[in-house]
Order: sequence, then structure tokens, then C-alpha cells
Amino acid sequence: MGAPHTLIFVDLASDDPAAAGKFYSEVFGWRDDDRPLGVYHRMVPGGQFKNPDGSDSEIGNLHLGIFKADNARPHPDPAGVEPRTIAQGGRKPRIWILLGDDESADDVLARAEARGATILWRNHYWQTFNGYNWAFADPWGNEIILWGKAGENPQIPATFTRE
Repeated sequence: MGAPHTLIFVDLASDDPAAAGKFYSEVFGWRDDDRPLGVYHRMVPGGQFKNPDGSDSEIGNLHLGIFKADNARPHPDPAGVEPRTIAQGGRKPRIWILLGDDESADDVLARAEARGATILWRNHYWQTFNGYNWAFADPWGNEIILWGKAGENPQIPATFTRE
């Protein structure tokens, strides 16, 4: 098959991309590029993926898109096509966000909740991937999972659930 297919972008649906762009900018500190305002917003975290030694690699951090649910662009038909609403109920894709070394999950969750997010769960350790997890649903129903590196020989707090 040749070279692997590269994941380049993930989009979230919103009925108000401008508000969603502001939400993610305020919660995570990402740059909100409206392209155009209220239709499609590209969230730019900045920075680079890290090399194993902790130095910056040549690969920039991935971006997140937010599109208007009632007319998802791009599409050959200028009027768009059905469905024109945000998915309700059931499982949807989940977005995983790596916490920075200088920030706590509680700080991120507090900013998200203050801006209309619903906290789904806190304080969980997943041994399979050696990480601490927390989750919230944004005001549009998208599930965001925060990931904290547990490191070598992690000291898992007694208050954390585990699997």
C-alpha cells in the first residue's frame, strides 16, 4: 500500500463555531483562526511534538477544526446537505488532550465548567497506557478526555479509580 495515510485534522460539529472557538481558546489557550467567522474555526495549539529526550521535534502539534453543523464546509453543494443538526445521544468520537507539565487537570476542568462544559468524570488511572484521565463534555456535546502522563513508577493517588 505504500506510505501510511496520515491523519491531518479532526473536526467537531457545533451550531455556533464562533462560540466553540472562543470556548477552546479560553479553556486551552489555543489560537482561534476563524475561516470565516462562524462557519469554520481552526484551533491552533502551537508548539511542537516532543522528541524522546524532551526537545522539540520538527512536527507541529495537531490542529482541531470546528464546523457549523447546519452547513458543513467544504462541500460541493453551497447549500450543504442533511443532516443539519449536532448528533444527540449515543457515542461520538472522543478527543484526547495531553495536559501540559505546568497545568493541573483541575484548572482545565474549572475553566471548561465555568464556560458551560459538563464534567463527566475525574481522577482515573489507566494502567494499559500509564496515564491519568479526566473527562468533560463541551457545551455542544463533544467528549474531551484530558490525559496526564503518569511516568515511570507512578504513584497513583488513593482517590483515583483504576483499570
